[in-house]
Amino acid sequence: MKHTLYVVRLIRFTSASLAMLATGAVAEDLEPRSYANTPVGINFLLLGYSDLHGNVTANPSIPLEDAKLKIETVVFAFARSLDVWGRSGKFDVVVPEAKLTGSALLAGEPRKRDVTGLIDPRFRFSVNLYGAPAMSLAEFPSYQQDVIIGASLAVTAPLGQYDDSRLINLGNNRWSFKPELGVSKRVGQVTLELSGAGTFFTDNDELLGDHVLSQDPIYQVQGHLIYAFDNGVWASLDATWLEGGKSSVDGVSNHDYQENSRYGCTLTLPLNRNHSIKLNASNGGYTRTGSEFDAVGMIWQYRFGGGL
Repeated sequence: MKHTLYVVRLIRFTSASLAMLATGAVAEDLEPRSYANTPVGINFLLLGYSDLHGNVTANPSIPLEDAKLKIETVVFAFARSLDVWGRSGKFDVVVPEAKLTGSALLAGEPRKRDVTGLIDPRFRFSVNLYGAPAMSLAEFPSYQQDVIIGASLAVTAPLGQYDDSRLINLGNNRWSFKPELGVSKRVGQVTLELSGAGTFFTDNDELLGDHVLSQDPIYQVQGHLIYAFDNGVWASLDATWLEGGKSSVDGVSNHDYQENSRYGCTLTLPLNRNHSIKLNASNGGYTRTGSEFDAVGMIWQYRFGGGL
């Protein structure tokens, strides 16, 4: 009985931290349990699928109208929990491949697109600065979460599909950097999370050939209300608000300042000690400028190493 409860707790704590909504609108992610403590040395392999439809592109600064677009994405990911000078941390890499189809109006002219390829991959390093010490699997049963304060840096690399003769692409042909600070507080079976982040972009100097696209940072706040059931299942209500991201082409402003919100939910179902399934869905709330889309996704996760 003691062993069974331990496995349930382990699944609850380690099933969490890569909720991947693979869209080019990377600033609008909804990712609960980003700073949960995890025993050191555990590896995660993930395979996910998401379906997005609506006004969504890999670059929200592109001023599309009457967009009817669909992105089907398959995501591959790997993560490993780390000991970072006595604090728990994690490194992960996410590689999405997508198929984009649909049509939209650009400056009143109809455009169609049908393309398959890689979305820019994401690399992230996170560390829990307070409240989540690095622990081995054997030490972990004694851990009880109170307050966790964590930080992370996510980087996307310009390795996705990009055709400089096309305006709509899966890749952005530029780097992005997203530092984030998060706080997690557990009260019984409920965990409250709040985080703030900024996404900073380099220029794309190959927009439609030789034009230069620049974009201001996008600032984001997201919150999660998470409930952990006794059998290892956990569910989350998720919400986010972002603003900023005004872009310009060759120094001329596009007047596309973004001010958007999203809400969604996440459900994780442990299958056994090593395998779990995660389901997520989200919907656009208020959208001033940028991507306005509905999304559903499913992720299979396999845990190994660290004594599992």
